[in-house]
Amino acid sequence: MKLTTRGHYSVKALLDLTLQPRSQPTSVKAIAKRQDIPAPYLEKLLIELRRAGLVESVRGAQGGYKLARSPADISLGQILESVGETVEPLPRHIPEAEQAGDWVTLTLWRQLHQKLKDVLYSITLEDLYFDARSWQATQGDSTSFVV
Repeated sequence: MKLTTRGHYSVKALLDLTLQPRSQPTSVKAIAKRQDIPAPYLEKLLIELRRAGLVESVRGAQGGYKLARSPADISLGQILESVGETVEPLPRHIPEAEQAGDWVTLTLWRQLHQKLKDVLYSITLEDLYFDARSWQATQGDSTSFVV
């Protein structure tokens, strides 16, 4: 599994929203500026995250986006899945029965794949937030989140 720009930007945007009070929305422009993400691209990602129920949009002059749930209730796996990232490391195929070596390899990869999925769905946005804040504290106050 490789974290693409879509996944990277989505996690950064949600980490940015984690910094904001839950009742106050943040504009796309403000998030884009802080996280160095092109605003039109970020808007598309936030729409996908809204459809997945991870963020809420608020209309109006003071509108923007805010987290729909607590950071402890949003997993890395959910974030990646919501923007079309795949956690499938292998093409789905079944080797022929005569190829016993392939069965062993396939079984091994299936187990590794399941472990990877378990980890992605066990790491929460809250976990990432505290890890990023710890790293940020060692770098100085003005550093933005880097995932």
